[in-house]
Amino acid sequence: MPTMADVARSAGVSVATVSHVLNGTRPVLPHTRQAVLDAVDALGYTPNTLARSLVTSRTRSIGLAVSAISNPYFTEILQGVEAAALDAGYSLLIADPHDDPVHERKVVQLLHERRVDGMIVAPSATPHALVDYLARHAVPTVFLDRVLTGDEGAAGGPDGPDQVCAENVEPMARLVGHLTALGHRRIGLVAGLPGLSTTTERIAGYRQALTSAGLPHDEDLVVSGNSESSGAERATATLLARPEPPTALVTANNAMTIGALRVLRRQGLAVPDDIALCCFDDFAWADLFSPRLTAVAQPSREIGARAVQVLLDRLATPGRPARTVRLACAFVHRTSCGCPEEPVRDLGWESGRDKGAGPVPDGPGGRAAASARSTLSEKGTIS
Repeated sequence: MPTMADVARSAGVSVATVSHVLNGTRPVLPHTRQAVLDAVDALGYTPNTLARSLVTSRTRSIGLAVSAISNPYFTEILQGVEAAALDAGYSLLIADPHDDPVHERKVVQLLHERRVDGMIVAPSATPHALVDYLARHAVPTVFLDRVLTGDEGAAGGPDGPDQVCAENVEPMARLVGHLTALGHRRIGLVAGLPGLSTTTERIAGYRQALTSAGLPHDEDLVVSGNSESSGAERATATLLARPEPPTALVTANNAMTIGALRVLRRQGLAVPDDIALCCFDDFAWADLFSPRLTAVAQPSREIGARAVQVLLDRLATPGRPARTVRLACAFVHRTSCGCPEEPVRDLGWESGRDKGAGPVPDGPGGRAAASARSTLSEKGTIS
């Protein structure tokens, strides 16, 4: 196999210059850089990453630990992470913690033993062992999608973890607010796995919308679907069996939307004629359902890419203060909420107002909703 010395001889430069070109450790004149790259291509030289890591104490690899990789939301996050890592010259090692605190601790340790330069982790609902391990070993880490509160400990940086996630409270409040503006007074929520920050924040947004509409908080209308399809089936069946069932249903992630739809179909309930349905998490085929699903769309690929950038910033400046980056979501207005089909583009909060209008038709059991029109003002920032 050709060596770095062979490349240097072919390009007419020193071995150090070849190293600077390949590792980006020092600026090199354009014509010299091109000569080195031409020699690399002609000789078929492949850098010895193992040898380089022994010299630099860096492997140029990132560990990614996210649960439910089969979930389209996390799949898109993975695509964002992979693309950003590749652009920066980093490889990716992936593990699935299965949202289990014990397994989570094990897979993170395995990634750490592979000497990854840093980690991107979507923590479980009880990540105490994970946080302790990362803090004890001073592993540069970015927590993804789910954020930790101050009482859960510090990890990844001097002041706690770097974190990247979507906004949750306001988007959920706006989604539920759209339903209240359409006249719904009993809105069921299929909530996520208890203990996750996404679950807590989306429930908070749901309650905020009810308060804004002057509606009471009926705890019987909030049932956990455990962030999975089968759990959502049980939660939806529970909500529909209430003495006064909801006239509208909100699911707190895309997997639970599928579970809710299965139950509605089994019970012969039409959306939105019998019950309105909105979901937190848009996904590729949401526009193909009949009716088309009104949803909150998270910037999943951007979340993944931003997590890589935050981690690289941490690697470059280990002592900088920890930060939390929250990305704005978009309201994708379709017809499952009960609004009529409109031949217009999907509307994001950043681009204007929700134009949802029209009555929600009466359905069995007196499920009637008013024809009030909603006006949702724009807001969506990155903090």
